[in-house]
Order: sequence, then C-alpha cells, then structure tokens
Amino acid sequence: MQLTPWQRWRTRAFLFAVGVKRHMTLGTRAVLVDGNRVFLIRQTYLPGWQFCGGGVEPGESCELAASREMLEETGYRPVGPMALFGLYHNTNRVTNRDHVALFVCRDFEMVSAFRPNSEIAEAGWFEIDALPADTGPATHRRIAEIFGGAPVATNW
Repeated sequence: MQLTPWQRWRTRAFLFAVGVKRHMTLGTRAVLVDGNRVFLIRQTYLPGWQFCGGGVEPGESCELAASREMLEETGYRPVGPMALFGLYHNTNRVTNRDHVALFVCRDFEMVSAFRPNSEIAEAGWFEIDALPADTGPATHRRIAEIFGGAPVATNW
C-alpha cells in the first residue's frame, strides 16, 4: 500500500514526536561463545568487563547493529545469523527507558586482531568460571542464564 506525501510527512512527524516524548533507546549486546569461554571488553569510559555492543542506528535491525558493534569492538564477524537470547529493560541513574537485545554468537571468524583504542581499552577470551574480578553484575547474570540455566530475567 502506497502512502501519499501527506501521510508520509504526518507519519514521520508523529514518530519523531513520540520519540522525543518517550526518549526510548535500543541497544544490542553480542555474546561470543567458544566452548566455555566468552569474549569480553573493557571500555575506556565505563568500569568493568562486559559483552561488546552498542546502540541501534536508524535503518538497522538489532542483529545488524550487534554484528557491526561486534566487528568494530572485537575484530570478529559472525558467520550466519546470531540467535536472539533475550530482550531486557536496562534501568540506571540516567534512564529507565533503555532496552537491550542480547544475541549469542557461536559461529564467527576473526577479521582483524583487536587493538586498544579510544573506546575499548582491553578485550579478550575468558573461561566462564574464571572471569576478571571487575566483571559487571549484568554480565555475570547473563552468563548464568546462557550457561547455567538460570531463569532469563526481564531486567538487564
């Protein structure tokens, strides 16, 4: 069904107004899994180790955003589709309108070796039972859900 120019303009204006009012954000995280190991990153601007990921840009699907962030932050690219594991509500001091789509990737290839940069200070593979001491609590919860059979939460 084709929209008229007026309908297109009105739809864009409505969606813009809703976005401004609701201030909702959508992000993705990707869990790279190799046996009992996961790939974690440590950002330069946030404490602790966590999964790679970032915001979904206009025109991107969640999976495409997760793939893009995974390549940018780790040097690995998924081979084939990734499995959507869960959709979480992420609340913190700044916002209660953030949502995170978590993907699990078990089939990937290295495109380039990781190099520290202005966004990512460190990255590496870790055994799930030997994570760095400052691994974030949400990362611990997600690992328990993925590997330990813990119930999947609705909050990040």
